[in-house]
Amino acid sequence: MITEQLKRTVRTPIQVVQNGFREQSQAGLIVRRFIQNRLGMLGLVMSLSYFGIALIGPHIMPYDASTMEVVNRLAAPSLAHPFGTDQFGRDVLSRVILGARYSLRVSVLVVSVSALAGITLGLTAGYYGDLVDGAIMRFVDIMFAFPSILLGLVVIAILGPGLNQAIIALAVAYTPIMTRITRGSAVSVRTEEYVLAAITYGERNINIMFREMLPNLISAVIVQATITFAYATLAEASLSYLGLSAQPPTPTWGVMISAGQSFLTIAPWMSLFPGLAIMYTVLGLSFLGVGLRDALDPKTDIEPSAEGGR
Repeated sequence: MITEQLKRTVRTPIQVVQNGFREQSQAGLIVRRFIQNRLGMLGLVMSLSYFGIALIGPHIMPYDASTMEVVNRLAAPSLAHPFGTDQFGRDVLSRVILGARYSLRVSVLVVSVSALAGITLGLTAGYYGDLVDGAIMRFVDIMFAFPSILLGLVVIAILGPGLNQAIIALAVAYTPIMTRITRGSAVSVRTEEYVLAAITYGERNINIMFREMLPNLISAVIVQATITFAYATLAEASLSYLGLSAQPPTPTWGVMISAGQSFLTIAPWMSLFPGLAIMYTVLGLSFLGVGLRDALDPKTDIEPSAEGGR
């Protein structure tokens, strides 16, 4: 049986070329699916605009986000201040733009750390199975018993409030879902012929997991990472609103909404525009995640009639 598996894994030059064309065709199919998905394309445009503002925002802000002009405090939206000013006369538009950078920083770090930990744990559980799988997944199940935001609150209660502490808390909170997604795909990939052949050849376990298995399950991880990016943005804003993440005068969106709560009746723009920024970002990333999921799903129909209305 092992001999047969080895024979099937030895490819001729013609087979290598054929596989290369097949991979290119598969990539083209995925791109076509995504382009035909209107919701996914809308999410891509929204997400790219968010990333662009976060990256170049400090260079295009009309005012310094920390400059106070008491004479212009609580000024309504105007040509000079399109989003109005806050209780200290600071330009709300500039603070919303700078808040996008803080949001991006938090989300990137949360997704990166949770994905790295989740992929490592999920691959380990799926590859070794048995006792290792049982131990890792039982621990993950315990963490799943708590809502992500509650788990984050527990971590912050231990570490204390602050932006860096919130990043750690959210990374811990979102690691279980990344672990479960990776492990589920790893279990099915583990029995593929190329993995069995690599084991037979005596490849190191870590090489098999990250060189053979990971590339064939990364699509599911990418989709989940995109959705987690949106969740992390919303969760950080919630923690900031509660005073458990960034602290004033740091212009995160949650801090701005919290500060504007006391002025809702006379200056609703203080909370309105940061709230709209959160909604725009979360919707864009969610639409992008849905589009990626549909594009990477081999069962998705690529006919315009099937994709056009999404």
